Amino acid sequence: KKIEFEKILRKDLLIISRLIKENEKILDVGCGDGKLMDYLSKQKNVECRGMEIKQSGVNLCLKKGLSVIQGDANYELEEYQDKSFSSVILSQTIQAMIYPERVLKNLVRIGDRAIISFPNFGFWKIRKEFLIYGKMPKNKMLPFEWYDTPNIHLCTFKDFFDFCKKKNIEIKDVIFLNEDGEKISSKIFRNFLSYQVIFCVSKK
Repeated sequence: KKIEFEKILRKDLLIISRLIKENEKILDVGCGDGKLMDYLSKQKNVECRGMEIKQSGVNLCLKKGLSVIQGDANYELEEYQDKSFSSVILSQTIQAMIYPERVLKNLVRIGDRAIISFPNFGFWKIRKEFLIYGKMPKNKMLPFEWYDTPNIHLCTFKDFFDFCKKKNIEIKDVIFLNEDGEKISSKIFRNFLSYQVIFCVSKK
């Protein structure tokens, strides 16, 4: 059963799931169809709550019997009290936020830690698209045209790292993934080689 679950999770979500301990209380912001929450609740006895802006995603979560609300993280995270959760998860969503700084400040306020994954705009293939073709890049995680993309605040690993330092957010761990969703062990050229990045952060 566990192996079947793991096959349907995105690679970054599978790695995030391994960061979550038994019996945690988590909030999955932008939870989509609830695959991660379903996995954690059944495999790790985690108390899961979800927030999803799309009604279609909310409906899919409810069909799975998950606790989810329809909400916009740009505004509605304000309603949660400090330290309401042990972990708050935001996967592949921060780049689509209208107010990413506000969202990030709320994530580390309402959770003991925040786990955030995003596509790394410093990846070498993205740089190649700019250098050779002079066009906005497209890939599996960023499949949209420049004029219809929901991704309005793209950043690199270094951008996010500098943001955390500037805003006094403690970086507990950073995981670098290649295009196959596998961890990059080399410490050289990580920004250049990483297709996506996972940050574990908390409020200082």
